[in-house]
Amino acid sequence: MLHSYAFSNFQSFLERVEVDLAINRKTALTDWMSEAPTGERVSKLMAVIGPNGSGKTALLRPAVFMSWFVGQSFQLSPDADIPINPHFAAADEPTEFEAVFDFDGKLWRYVLRCTPERVLHEALYLKRERFGYVFVRDWDAESKSYAVKQQDFGLPAQEARRVRPNVSLISWAAQFGVPLATRMAAVHVITNVNLFGRVPMGEHVLQRAARHFSNHDEQRGRMSRLLSGWDLGLSGVALQEISVSTPQEAEQKVWMPFGKHQSRGKEFLLPFYMESSGTQGAFVLLSLLLEALETGGLAVIDEFENDLHPHMLEPILDLFANPSTNPHQAQLLFTCHAMEVLNLIHKSQVMLVQKDADCESTASRLDAVEGIRNDDNFYAKYMAGAYGAVPVF
Repeated sequence: MLHSYAFSNFQSFLERVEVDLAINRKTALTDWMSEAPTGERVSKLMAVIGPNGSGKTALLRPAVFMSWFVGQSFQLSPDADIPINPHFAAADEPTEFEAVFDFDGKLWRYVLRCTPERVLHEALYLKRERFGYVFVRDWDAESKSYAVKQQDFGLPAQEARRVRPNVSLISWAAQFGVPLATRMAAVHVITNVNLFGRVPMGEHVLQRAARHFSNHDEQRGRMSRLLSGWDLGLSGVALQEISVSTPQEAEQKVWMPFGKHQSRGKEFLLPFYMESSGTQGAFVLLSLLLEALETGGLAVIDEFENDLHPHMLEPILDLFANPSTNPHQAQLLFTCHAMEVLNLIHKSQVMLVQKDADCESTASRLDAVEGIRNDDNFYAKYMAGAYGAVPVF
């Protein structure tokens, strides 16, 4: 489980900000929270709210970036830049990332400092009685090489010294079969966010979701039952592999979803591109959420409620709260414009994001607001502007 992550000088965030999913033990334990294998109490979800353009998506991206960098940066070409964007007021300064998470029943801390050109510092720590390093990697500008020290990591020293400047040492070590690195590199965040923001809805997204469900029968059945039960006018969902071709491309096989509809005793199939945008959105969203729920992973979703009725929020979020649908303690980190979410979750599970006149974003947890009470009407007070992070006209 992810316990927290922090970063600075990344996109619209100049100063350090922390997204902390740890829950104080004085807080009553609810279904939205979990006891981590390492003993800490951790939230299973975090909602990110704020005005348009405030930096909500930018707050999500570090979690996605770190997962990609640790797992897949080896795939970068040797001369490629690391895909980060520092704040334009500190374009020549490094960007810093940090994450605390449990893995293999132990608590770990990962630290990265880099520029688009190279890693300057990277370290992995394991908590025993206290955190001790597994490896530390530092760039030496004079020798133009890396100094790497290891403790039970297992990468041959000569290979550690050869690590490319734009590659994580974990991703590098996984290529040499280092067991810990191989396991860590295999973990990935399930997301609809890429380097450019939220992946827009389109036929290719529907096809990708359909292909995913075609390979996961149990998830496919759950998806069909959930969509049928959410009063979307569906009696089920059928998947068909069909041949398509364009003047630019040769014929290829793709998976397409079809909605099942009942009318006057007969069943009809409707291609999903003719279904409502809400039905399409729910289908694609479930392809991400059900994967996270099955594997116990982290889902990072931008504009979670996009095209969905606000009443859909609670049944979808309940998938993560209910132990029967979330037996592996999957987590959900999401942005949202439907403020009704404030009526559903605890004040410690909300991040408020806003941007100042210098185009610098800041973020803090709702429970850090001075004077906030457990019996406050969070929705009403937020809409009245009591907590900030609202549009100003």
